[in-house]
Amino acid sequence: MSSKPRILVLGAGFGGLELTTLLSEQLGDSIDVTLIDKSDSFMFGFSKLDVMFGHAEAESVRMPYSAYAKPGVKLLKRTITAIDPTARRVTTDNGVFEADHLVVALGAEYDFEATPGLAGTTEFYSIPGAERLRELLPNFTSGHAIIGVCGAPYKCPPAPSECALMLHDYLVERGVRQNCKISLVLPLGSPVPPSPETSRALLAAFAERDIEFIPSRRVASVDNARDVAVLDDGQELPFNLFLGVPKHRVPPVVLASGMSENGWIPVNPRTLETKYDNVYAVGDGAATGTPKAGVFAEGAAKAVASALIAKLRQTGEVVQYDGFGTCYIEFGGGRIGKVEVDFFSGPQPTGNYYEPSVSLRTDKQHFGASRRARWFGL
Repeated sequence: MSSKPRILVLGAGFGGLELTTLLSEQLGDSIDVTLIDKSDSFMFGFSKLDVMFGHAEAESVRMPYSAYAKPGVKLLKRTITAIDPTARRVTTDNGVFEADHLVVALGAEYDFEATPGLAGTTEFYSIPGAERLRELLPNFTSGHAIIGVCGAPYKCPPAPSECALMLHDYLVERGVRQNCKISLVLPLGSPVPPSPETSRALLAAFAERDIEFIPSRRVASVDNARDVAVLDDGQELPFNLFLGVPKHRVPPVVLASGMSENGWIPVNPRTLETKYDNVYAVGDGAATGTPKAGVFAEGAAKAVASALIAKLRQTGEVVQYDGFGTCYIEFGGGRIGKVEVDFFSGPQPTGNYYEPSVSLRTDKQHFGASRRARWFGL
């Protein structure tokens, strides 16, 4: 039996990949890290819009986990069937794993059953959903397209706004925009609440493109027999094309573990500690008060890594999660905006907005390429 400290990380998304990379860089073979994920590849969330609008094939944006090789880390493809956070014991379809330190980074999954009728229509937050819509979009030449969010919080808060603007461009390029209406239904009061300046810019872009914005409302159900989206205030919106964002929650295995409350895992937002000894939660599944986006999961992973490294070395500074992140926003026409959001420095979240430009596309590409190289050497 190994006497090395055993660290078990569940989920190889932004949080899990960054955490295990940091542990490997600092501690190498002196630790025994196991990273478990049910998939065989990683993909940036923003790639789904590229797939949906035909800018990329799904295979071209997948990064195989077989390319992930770090000293001291084993990445295993397993389906997790049970989590015992008290014993730090995880049961999978191929073996049981126990750990001295457990990090849950399984992200958020989609609860289709929470919105009646949603399972019978289309959504763009999964790769299969994006691929299905890519096949349907060429047939949409007239009528009403609704981008409908079914609940908050949801991954990548700007994505529904990006979808609306990119759909506008897509229809303009095909010469049918004048025959189509686009509506965006959002449960938030503005597109990017922490940054009023970013929200104003998006609202101006909607107005310029004749995109209807319906704030503070969610899609409560979908009547597929009548092609009608029913909002939470009872309003009915007929549609010819529906692009849904399902309600999110932690995966069922996390719900069954007893770790979650109201669909999310409570944590200390600065340390990511749960109520269980030596158990942390990072990423979309953790209730930190920050957005559910990869860059925030990455920041949380850095905080947990610093805590584990200091604990194992019995020296060193522990860095708290700063709640800071940068999001790139597709404004259409090849231009990209950027917002930097800081959730913890002041009494209220703040955001710095950068005007859309073609040059910011290079920044976004570097963001993806740097992580692809850091995690996978690709």
